[in-house]
Amino acid sequence: MTGGRPAMKLRQGPAATRILGVGSTQPDKIVTNDDLSQLMDTNDQWIRERVGIVERRFAEKEELLVDMAVTAGAKALADAGTDPSEVDTVIVPNCTMPSPIPNAAGQVAERIGIKAAGAFDLNAACAGFCYGLGVASDLIRSGSAGKALVIGAEKLTDVVDPQDRSTAIIFADGAGAALVGPSEEPGIGPVAWGSAGDLVDMIYMREHRYLFQEGQAVFRWATTQIAPIAMRAVELAGLELSDVDVLIPHQANLRIVEAIAKRLRAKGARDDLVVADDIRYSGNTSSASIPIALDHMRAAGTVKTGDVVLLVGFGAGLSYAGQVVICP
Repeated sequence: MTGGRPAMKLRQGPAATRILGVGSTQPDKIVTNDDLSQLMDTNDQWIRERVGIVERRFAEKEELLVDMAVTAGAKALADAGTDPSEVDTVIVPNCTMPSPIPNAAGQVAERIGIKAAGAFDLNAACAGFCYGLGVASDLIRSGSAGKALVIGAEKLTDVVDPQDRSTAIIFADGAGAALVGPSEEPGIGPVAWGSAGDLVDMIYMREHRYLFQEGQAVFRWATTQIAPIAMRAVELAGLELSDVDVLIPHQANLRIVEAIAKRLRAKGARDDLVVADDIRYSGNTSSASIPIALDHMRAAGTVKTGDVVLLVGFGAGLSYAGQVVICP
């Protein structure tokens, strides 16, 4: 009793969490730089030099964000060998649902077979997956969730002006997922996150229809401000940059990715640090880019079970987040 009132009881979960499985999906339709040159004033060389993209995937009109999220989420469960009945929470980071109501997460949970799940969407744009991973880990450690499925899913072709070469050459569609569960040893480090709300006008929806961004301003911000966030995530995990085997930044632009890696190597990251370059063949898929890259790299063998992986996302808001994880 406290002051004559009954004291509340708080739940306590496991001390640590880890990623149990990952999965991803992309549309079948491949769009090359030459394809885009038929629609706007651009060419293959210009796009490669500016953003590093060779091709990207576009969803068909009938292929929905929720459809891709279901596929990626189901693959993550299969990879973990986990039945849907064992999952009680579904988080879908995204910024391209056609309507805010209903959310994606409830629909995705039902279609995968996760009944009565705690289900919510999360909008931190391109930082969304790292935000969702941090939230899922903390929910489990607090005892509020047992296993949580985090699915970054985007259909950016719904919100990109196909005639605007500043955005149409960059953004694409897809979904990537990670199943998070309890662990005896830490497999997901503390999240280092934040926002620069004074810079919201760098990326926004123009006339509530098409995505707009100040490309050069975003480039300058990302190439100078994101490496320190990545270093903070490593520090929070109690590690050194030299401990990191793999760097997976949000796949925004290959030049940004390379600039972040260069800054981290200058601060102590190893020369043999493996750096994700999935943007070359996937484009920028916002909240889906980090889990898609992780899944692709694991399939290719460039990241292996037990590797120390540094994730860092950044985008509209301007929002940013990162954490160290152990590859499942």
